[in-house]
Amino acid sequence: MKISIASDHAGFEFNEKLKDYLESQGHEIKSFGCSNLDSCDYPDFGIPAAKTVSDGEADRAILVCNNGIGMSMLANKLNGVLGALVYSEETARMTRQHHGSNVLCLGAAQFSEDELMSFIKVWMETDFEGGRHGRRIGKVTALES
Repeated sequence: MKISIASDHAGFEFNEKLKDYLESQGHEIKSFGCSNLDSCDYPDFGIPAAKTVSDGEADRAILVCNNGIGMSMLANKLNGVLGALVYSEETARMTRQHHGSNVLCLGAAQFSEDELMSFIKVWMETDFEGGRHGRRIGKVTALES
């Protein structure tokens, strides 16, 4: 699977480990930064990563910042992106199963590295159920201009 990843300074250290993990699982990764712990603006990295999903260049994206909120907001501005901010394994599962999310947004400062990895593993392994959920998501995506 082609996966884009991005972080701001708050997610930098975790994002480096995430890249290694995803590559070890056989995924093709495109990283959009950032490249160090210096303060930076999350949209500069999150927008191009989420855009790869919108443009069909990547299957999914994972965006990491301090709390995940900013990344989630920007991701959902792009057509074709269903970005989800998760806070448990259950929300990671449900956002794939019932909502077909294709961009995962995480708050690196809100959870331990082990918790974040568990959210990612569940999200990556869960399929979209479609059916009535597809009908509902269709109503959401119909709002795109």
